Amino acid sequence: MQELAATATLDEPPSQYVLQEKDRPGSPLVADEMPEPLPVINLSRLSADATEAAKLESALQSWGLVLVTNHGIETSLMDGVMDASREFFRQPLEEKRKYSNLIDGKRFQVEGYGNDRVATERQILNWNDRLHLKVAPEDERNYTHWPKHPESFRDVLHEYALETKRVRDGIFRATAKILELDEDHFVSLISDRAAAFARFNYYPPCPRPDLVNGVQPHSDAGVLTILLVDKDVRGLQVQRDGVWYNVPPMPYTLLINLGDVMEIMSNGIFKSPVHRVVTNAEKERISLAVFYGVGAENALEPAAGLLDEKRPARYRKIGMMDFIAGIHGQFSRGTRFIESLKI
Repeated sequence: MQELAATATLDEPPSQYVLQEKDRPGSPLVADEMPEPLPVINLSRLSADATEAAKLESALQSWGLVLVTNHGIETSLMDGVMDASREFFRQPLEEKRKYSNLIDGKRFQVEGYGNDRVATERQILNWNDRLHLKVAPEDERNYTHWPKHPESFRDVLHEYALETKRVRDGIFRATAKILELDEDHFVSLISDRAAAFARFNYYPPCPRPDLVNGVQPHSDAGVLTILLVDKDVRGLQVQRDGVWYNVPPMPYTLLINLGDVMEIMSNGIFKSPVHRVVTNAEKERISLAVFYGVGAENALEPAAGLLDEKRPARYRKIGMMDFIAGIHGQFSRGTRFIESLKI
């Protein structure tokens, strides 16, 4: 994608990237501004401050996402992981292809550099390149997919993954308390063997941002996503009540959004937001998402402590592997598998 976008004669996106008219973002940078500022949570005070907890509860019920400050991750590390990402994507194509997510140039695998899975010939492609890496459990990392250049890449990603896991656990404990569950309810469900993936996203400039998606509308499949966004270029949008809103970037904050698994486990009290990424005609954009899921052996269902005669289950029980298969089957079609699980 990056090399295609750099073509000097490219005046229009190739047809495989152009959306049907009904799906086009129109003027993507003129989406509505949020009707109220997205809550900003001070993570260092969250466990002891009822005001911070109330802000988190409101944000996760109304938007499904929240901005987090005072999270304990050094700004130098945040800059370092973003700088390493830019340096990787700016390498010649032949260097990046050493980490390709296509086996023998044909068979798709989740990890590696390239584009998302192409399920059908009619699939509309997203205007981005990505590098997708498994970061946890540590003993399951496949370092053949981890770039050797820049030299700092592996060290900064390792350190950043450790820090985001700590942030994750703080949010899990706070959400459990809000739901009046045992404080370690979600932490204990997310075993040390649960997978976590880092996805580095590169969005090159697009000559017609109104015709393409940087990333198509979707909700995240897992429990929780920790997103580090470009400090200078906005592009993330979230949908509520059928309206798209710009999510403003804030330097050195983390954007945390919930996934479908958390919506199910909270019995719909918390939302898994539908979001997308739009492109820019003049500027490239970088982001880094760390996705956290549950163990493959888990069954997904609402927490028993949230159910009674007045609060029946709103989602049917499903095995994690069946859930993953359902997600993969519907993502390319732009539909949400979680809708099929509602009772």
